[in-house]
Parts: sequence; structure tokens; C-alpha cells
Amino acid sequence: MPVTAVVGANWGDEGKGKITDALAGTSNIVVRFQGGSNAGHTIINEKGKFALSLLPSGVCRPGTINVIGPGVAFHPGDFFAELDNLIERGIPAPELRVSDRAQLVTPYHRLFDALEEERLGDRQFGSTKKGIAPFYADKYLKLGVQVADLFDERRLLARLETALEAKNVLLRQLYGKSELDAASVAEQLLRDAERLKPYVCDTTELLQSAWKRGESILVEGQLGALRDPDHGIYPFSTSSSTLAGFASVGAGLPPYAIDRVVAVTKAYSSCVGTGPFVTELHGAEAEELRKRGGDAGEYGVVTKRPRRVGWFDAVATRYGCMVQGATEVALTNLDVLGYLDEIPLCVQYRTESGTTGSFPVNAQLETAQPVLEKMPGWRTAISDVRSFDKLPREAQAYVLRIEELIGVPVRRVSVGPHRDQMFER
Repeated sequence: MPVTAVVGANWGDEGKGKITDALAGTSNIVVRFQGGSNAGHTIINEKGKFALSLLPSGVCRPGTINVIGPGVAFHPGDFFAELDNLIERGIPAPELRVSDRAQLVTPYHRLFDALEEERLGDRQFGSTKKGIAPFYADKYLKLGVQVADLFDERRLLARLETALEAKNVLLRQLYGKSELDAASVAEQLLRDAERLKPYVCDTTELLQSAWKRGESILVEGQLGALRDPDHGIYPFSTSSSTLAGFASVGAGLPPYAIDRVVAVTKAYSSCVGTGPFVTELHGAEAEELRKRGGDAGEYGVVTKRPRRVGWFDAVATRYGCMVQGATEVALTNLDVLGYLDEIPLCVQYRTESGTTGSFPVNAQLETAQPVLEKMPGWRTAISDVRSFDKLPREAQAYVLRIEELIGVPVRRVSVGPHRDQMFER
């Protein structure tokens, strides 16, 4: 059985949680393969609306095993807070597995994240202050702490002492703060260790065995292609690869196991965070689109910040689908555009080097202007539509134009936030 990856084609905030939740209904296992608690997925079902930032988006599907892979930035406190919230609101306790090789987001990662953003001032990157950049810095400096270290107190203390040697110098000399004590940090981390222990296992062995048995596996990414540190809008990126190509590493599966890549994009553009955003709208036009977007408007799941919004960007989305290796696209929030007489979409960029249909590097992207094409709107509600041929002709034409511009088939269309407000083509 092939492995399916659900990933973002844009800046994140595309609606991946809903798509993963839908596909999880026919999957045995759902895996988070990168990122941490710094961005969220929203799921709406008969129990209500759930904002997930660390748990895999299959947790609302009974019988599904949900795995946090070794590539995830794991914060035990956030893990239990989300789990407790699910159970308190009537979701049956999900089957969860946490990789013993996943590394921990520690209290000092979050401290340094906040201190550095404060130090940068106007030059800051719009961090969520969830400790993600300091976490990945430590990971690649070999200063990280694995989940398995929680169950060896001496080793845990030694790892923390090593990590804090240089950090305490920075705290004192750069930030003017008090030094941290490794034993105190260890005590905080150990509080969660016993409760966490039943969930911890070798998830790589688990997934490899399931894949060989032909079970259906869904791997879920965080954020989108344009936040990838190698292929995205660096330095306004996240700190781990957001691409489907990294899923085999972050989950622990062979690269050839993944042969279906569902790239998710909205019928317009939105993002949280700083960085170039060519089709961005401002003022009343932006606020109108923002307040209509999604179930409760365009506001970040984790940050609660108003999302930046703009018209559909075919240049960015075509590029995002390309680097994701998308085999199909899921288009979300089509219903949101039903208030418009005309719907602009960006088909090219006007840059200092001329007009282009290619997605440029930041040096050119920051001054790029959108070349817009306008299509007729449908001026009617479509949230009750359950098949493509029942959409207004103008809505069908809009979807087909997007498909033509990005060069990837649009296989799923979402016309509302609920599970049943989606259909296949």
C-alpha cells in the first residue's frame, strides 16, 4: 500500500488539517514528520472545533494510530495539554505513539526564542516563540535531548549541562539574564516522563512493519513549501523542511514508499508571519476577505494573529507544487469567494528583471508586483454543493483556471469547514 503525504503548497495555513482528517478516515496510521507546536491545524467535527498544533490530525478518527515521528520538535507539556483538551471535549482517547528518537523542546529553547526576538526588535522574524529555531539549532549542534533521555536521569542531566554551558554565557553577557541550572531544568522535564512513558516506542520499526504489511499510512507536514529553509522565502522560513521529500526522514520510511503527494492550497492566499507576499491586500479589502475566511475568519491557530490575505498566487502555488512533487491538489475555502463580482488571481510577477512566471529568490521577490487576471464571480453561496458539476459555471471555471495555471490536477474541493463540505473530482 503506498504512503500518502499531505503538505502545504504555500506559506502554511492552507487547510491541511481538514484534508488530513478526511483522508485519515481510510488510513490506519497518521504521522507528523516535522515541526512542533509553532503552527496549528484546525479540525471541525460533530464534537466541535479543535485546534491542533502538535498532535497528528488523525486523533479524531477512532481506530487510527497517530504517530509523532523522530523529525518532530516535541514539547511534552503541549502534547498533554492538547490530549487532555480532546478527551475533556468528548473525543475518545486516541492511540498515540511518540518516537523515542524525537527530540525535546526545552524551557530554555522557548526562553531564547523570546529573548532573541526581543533583541532583534524591528528585524525580528515573527517567531511564535515556541522555541523552534533554538531547538533545531541545538539539534544540529548535537546538543539536543532525545525523548529516550527522559528515562535515564543521569544521562538527561549530563545532556542538559552540556547544552547550558554556552547558553549561560549568552544569558549573562548578551541578554543580561540569570543563568539556568541544569538540575532545575531536568526536574521540569522529568515531571512529564512517567505519564509519557506508555506512548514512547521505536516508531520507525512500527511504521516500517506496517508499511511492509500493506497498511495505509498518511504522513502530515506542518506549514508549507514557501516556509522551507532551502526552497522557501528564507530567512522568513521555519527551521525544518516542510517538503514531502523530507517525510521519509522525519517519519522513518523509505523514500520510495511515498508515491502520492496531496498539496493543499486555498482558493485565495493567506499567511501568518513576515516575509514577502506578492498578492497581499490591505485595508478594507483585506479585512473583508479576512473576516469571511474559514469558520472563524483568517486568524492564526497558534498565534491568534490576523492572517495576511491576498488573491490566489498561481506563481507561488505552481512553484510550491513543484518542490513538493505534488501528484494532486486539494483546493480549500472556495466558498469564501462567493461575495465577489470579479475574482483577481495572480498569473505572473513583474520584477526589476522583467515579467516572469517563475518564483524568484527573495532579492527579487521583495519588490515584485502581481500581474492580475480577473475572472467573473458567482455571487452565490456554494457551501451545500457536493459535486463539481453542481457548482456555478463561474466557480467551475475558476477551479479549472487554477488547475491550468499550476499544472497539477485539482482532485478535491472544499466549500466549507466541516467534514462533509468537500468533494472529489
